[in-house]
Amino acid sequence: MENSKTTAKDFFLHLGVMVSLYTITISFINLIFKIINKALPEINSNAYAWGTGSQISMPIATLIVFFPIFVVLSKMVHKIYTQNSDKKDLPIRKWLTYVTLFIAGVALSSDLVTVLYKFLDGQNLTFAFILKALTILIVAGAIFWFYIQDIREKISPKQKKVWVIAIGTVILIAIITGFSIVGSPKTQRLIKYDNQKIEDLKDIQWQVIDYWQINGKLPKSLSEMSESQQRRGVIIPKDPQLKTNYEYRQTDTMNFELCAEFNKEDLTKNFYFKGEAQALIEESIIQNNNWNHGSGRVCFPRVIDHEIYPTQVRG
Repeated sequence: MENSKTTAKDFFLHLGVMVSLYTITISFINLIFKIINKALPEINSNAYAWGTGSQISMPIATLIVFFPIFVVLSKMVHKIYTQNSDKKDLPIRKWLTYVTLFIAGVALSSDLVTVLYKFLDGQNLTFAFILKALTILIVAGAIFWFYIQDIREKISPKQKKVWVIAIGTVILIAIITGFSIVGSPKTQRLIKYDNQKIEDLKDIQWQVIDYWQINGKLPKSLSEMSESQQRRGVIIPKDPQLKTNYEYRQTDTMNFELCAEFNKEDLTKNFYFKGEAQALIEESIIQNNNWNHGSGRVCFPRVIDHEIYPTQVRG
């Protein structure tokens, strides 16, 4: 009976299996939802899509790491049961299993509520809602069925191997689909460069507006603005990929252009506004926040509205 007592090894092995199961389940559902959202985008007025690749990359990376961990730990637990069948009756095993079922049930129910809310709120299309709901129900059903049957010892070792192969295949298909969306690590690096360039151009745009408000005129060049900004401790960013200055050109008294070299096309609606009324009143704000771009050299025309951005210079 000494061998049937719970040891530290027993506790941490069972705990590791359950934690890895939680992680795999959450990451898998997250990945499937991201894939569905890519194919059937949610209807959202604030439709920022920057960082979609990163959002998909995280669950992919998590699945790649944690699924093998789950398999290895499960085999180690199974080996313990084979060597000592009394270990199957360990309280820690049943407690962690039922706690897992409870937490999984609460988490999956919460996901289902969120999916239903987005459907009722009009954010999700009907087909997207059906796919997400089915994903949750299938994952939840599979977890509940497997662990309840396992506690009752109604699953043979051969059936467990079939389950592992089946689950591994499904996860592999999801990962491959995710990679087809985000592209290779090289592609993601190029996209991140592009995203950083957009953030830098936004920074420069606001520095130009700030220069206008202080001096009552646009700078003739970035070097002219740089001298003024450096005295205030502000540094104008450079292209992180090419290590060169961004292009700036004054096109009129109140107009200017910002240009940069981009790696990939991005025609995402990466600007937002509160409604048609505001869009009509603040047209310049909408224009100044449109950063859609193709690949190669792209210039963004900008206009300063003196009513929205009044100058501090008098006379």
